[in-house]
Amino acid sequence: MGTPIPAARCIGGRDLTEPRLLPGGRALGYVVAEAGTARLVVQPLATDGGAALGMPAVELADNPAIRPGRGLGGGAWWCTPDGAAVVYVGADGNLWRQSVRGGSAEQLTTHGPERSATGVHVSPDGTMVAYVIDQEEVFTVPLGGGAPLRRDRGAADFVLDPWVAADGSVRWMAWDVPAMPWDHSRVVTATRDGLVREQRPTGSVQQPRVLPDGTPICVRDDTGWANVWLGAAPLVSEPTEHAGPTWGAGQRTYAWSPDGSEVAFTRNERGFGRLCVARVADGVVREVARGVHGQLSWEGDRVAALRTGACTPTQVVVYDTRTWERTVVAVGPPPEWRTSELIEPQIVEVPTATGPVHARLYLADVPDGHLIVWLHGGPTDQWQVTFMPRLAYWRSRGYSILVPDHRGSSGHGRDYQQALHTRWGDLDVADTLAVAHTAHREGWGAPGLTVVIGGSAGGFTALGALAIEPGLFAAAVLLYPVTDLLDLAERSYRFERHYTDSLVGPLPAAEALYRERSPVWHTDRLTGTPILLLHGDADAVVPVEQSRVLAERVNAAGGRVQLHVYAGEGHGFRQPLNQLDEYRRIEDFLARHVQIASAS
Repeated sequence: MGTPIPAARCIGGRDLTEPRLLPGGRALGYVVAEAGTARLVVQPLATDGGAALGMPAVELADNPAIRPGRGLGGGAWWCTPDGAAVVYVGADGNLWRQSVRGGSAEQLTTHGPERSATGVHVSPDGTMVAYVIDQEEVFTVPLGGGAPLRRDRGAADFVLDPWVAADGSVRWMAWDVPAMPWDHSRVVTATRDGLVREQRPTGSVQQPRVLPDGTPICVRDDTGWANVWLGAAPLVSEPTEHAGPTWGAGQRTYAWSPDGSEVAFTRNERGFGRLCVARVADGVVREVARGVHGQLSWEGDRVAALRTGACTPTQVVVYDTRTWERTVVAVGPPPEWRTSELIEPQIVEVPTATGPVHARLYLADVPDGHLIVWLHGGPTDQWQVTFMPRLAYWRSRGYSILVPDHRGSSGHGRDYQQALHTRWGDLDVADTLAVAHTAHREGWGAPGLTVVIGGSAGGFTALGALAIEPGLFAAAVLLYPVTDLLDLAERSYRFERHYTDSLVGPLPAAEALYRERSPVWHTDRLTGTPILLLHGDADAVVPVEQSRVLAERVNAAGGRVQLHVYAGEGHGFRQPLNQLDEYRRIEDFLARHVQIASAS
């Protein structure tokens, strides 16, 4: 075991999101968020794709500040076709236009601050910008001045990611509850004269756009895998995913060449990422680069992307499409990270009676039985092989880390993802237990030294595993976990309000299942494992009362639950002092309970 990594390094640095090449590829814009503020940086590019010497970057969108997307999402800004100005979503929820040379920003809309825009797209002729308000209304507003015009007819419960075609029509994705966007969604098109038509694939659709020649392009999973489709057929039909689930606006997992002859796209290879390019004429694919890529844009002879990997701190990169040589323009995490501290995981496949369960294993340098089984949230989600400082933090303290993709996770095809329907709290728990038992048989961890950690839906699954086999884990750390399905169905925020209809079943018919699978109603089964609960009191996704009630009931039944509530924090902790405290509390908790279990 090497030198333990300090927690301060794990939360340091800056967040980079939404890189986009400006028209012609002469400059690159990207969003930087640090120290509680965000700004849009526009960096001129040299002929080799790097930052142009003697041409300083311009910082825009800081008054009001831009409201950035997160991670590989976006939708916060776009550039006018002449490259002279940007349109962005301000922290006040309104649209603003600003010259790329700087100066004052001009307000375009007045929806905010009560409501917020997202999914910005400027029309090819530069006359208008399309956007969505609160994921429920599609608007366009003239860039030359004028009132916003609503383009949808209120016929969908949710809408996202509008796109203006050269003919002035606007396309967007839409879906209706109780479906989530990865269950069933559709493409809606509104023409200039107000006609509205819909395209309903058999499964889900996302990122609907139009090539300059009028050909529709999007990502669909009709074939069982989320592939890029060009017109009425897949550009490349292959058993890998070309996009992640639609948890928010602005995913850009493909981009086309200026002449339309090629399409760059991202590929998810069992959690690992790769950038590929396909020829439109014959679908021949060229593998360009490893690493998880997102936010693709293609201008001139350059492709820009956000790139990350297990050993690659998150960076903004530019590829020269003549050679596919890569230039790093910006790096987010602190420069102190060393390659020796980072490893790529091993792919693991655990056989079960109902099919294989996928996982990835990050082995400690000197494995000694200490193991963390770390469950992702969602549950329709996946931790791809990206830069994750917290995994390196615990590896530097001697833990191996196993990341299961239980059934219901994304990244392994539609059937695998849809397998959790009506079985949340059942199949995901069984898969987690199977993964843990396999880890013990294979020697990746020992029963008395194995910890389970999960946040949100991952915390819910962890609690289910503790209830069935309380002696399997030495300790459990749960971050803002779901503990009461009935309460979640009633009080969660709008996007997920109907999520449990598909994951568990519609109410009131399935009320018995909700109670049976809710840990808060069976706290007598949770007394056998020490539990650390961390929750924010401003959580709009999973109310903090869920953790408070669980802790009170488990402790009253003779259990050992330690609860800490962070003031002002939501679904995930953003304040640096609280992030540092989270690391400290977990480390102190595990030092007490796992070491005791090891000694015994």
